[in-house]
Amino acid sequence: MSNLLFAGPMGRSEPASRPGAAPRKALAAYPVRRFIWSAGTTSARGIALFLGAFTMTNILGSLVIPTFDANIWWIDITTLTPYAETPLLAGIGIALIAFALRPLMKPWRRNATLAAIGVAIAAAAINTVGYYRLAASDQFAPGFILPFSLLVVLALAGIAAVVLHPSEHAANTSPWRLAFAVLACVILFPLLQMLCFGTSDYSRPADAIVVLGAKAYANGAPSVPLADRVRTACDLYRRHLAPVLIFSGGDGDGNIHETESMRNMAIRLGVPESAILLDRNGVNTQATVENTVPMFRSLGARRVMVVSHAYHLPRVKMAYQRAGWNVYTVPARESYTLTAIPFYVAREVAGIWAYYAEALWR
Repeated sequence: MSNLLFAGPMGRSEPASRPGAAPRKALAAYPVRRFIWSAGTTSARGIALFLGAFTMTNILGSLVIPTFDANIWWIDITTLTPYAETPLLAGIGIALIAFALRPLMKPWRRNATLAAIGVAIAAAAINTVGYYRLAASDQFAPGFILPFSLLVVLALAGIAAVVLHPSEHAANTSPWRLAFAVLACVILFPLLQMLCFGTSDYSRPADAIVVLGAKAYANGAPSVPLADRVRTACDLYRRHLAPVLIFSGGDGDGNIHETESMRNMAIRLGVPESAILLDRNGVNTQATVENTVPMFRSLGARRVMVVSHAYHLPRVKMAYQRAGWNVYTVPARESYTLTAIPFYVAREVAGIWAYYAEALWR
């Protein structure tokens, strides 16, 4: 995500550069370097506009829906009181948006922008250290070598570099190029969540395990994705990490319901029927959340694990957070890589943003 080389001005007819701008003649003499600087500047502005808009949308949305705020997905400063957290995030968001729209600044605004970015970098760096400490203490098993917070640090550092070295070219970026950079962020953000968060295993002792459904064939056999999810959950049960399995799903291809297919497989794997509960109306992720939360309360559950595929887990986590539950996600251990994974991942990118925005009009 980070871009450490940024655009400089081009052409002999441009006005004299402002203090701190990159030397025009040097850049003009090297087209490749000039292109890299241009692409870097556009990327920095696009990332800043995306993060700033995302931050402010969360803050404003939380005024209508208290559980709407999803800023923790890119930066975690929840250790602060709400009276300090919200103004700090608002300051960072406004500074990022202002830079993206007006990158050439007077000294006072440049200093204020750098201060806001510096605070964000410090917070993301603390998040990164915390990530590695938790991983080292075996509180979860990372699925990807780099945490998302470290990528945030690099991206913010790239933005700070552009702020420190302004150029006339930074202000002359085509609106279409800037829009393309923002669109790239809209796609990359959920993809990186799937890669960094979705693949991580947060299994631990819990009061219940929810398993989200997938296709069951007409003969009642579970599809490969469904079998992988059930097998993973049964393994957690056999490790005595939870006493109850909750299978949630919809209709199968035939007369056998998805949840019945899941229960039959779990029993074959040694789970007693008395330890299995069914949610037969879990036709989608939101329905599963709405149906299982009352089940948690009736069980007296305080800690819950949820099993699904890695690409699905960020949306699952967000949906439960909106319902007031901080569930622990466990990616299904795949028996083999599905050929349809690219389709599922692409669908999930749209699904995550749809679930994110849906709360505002639901």
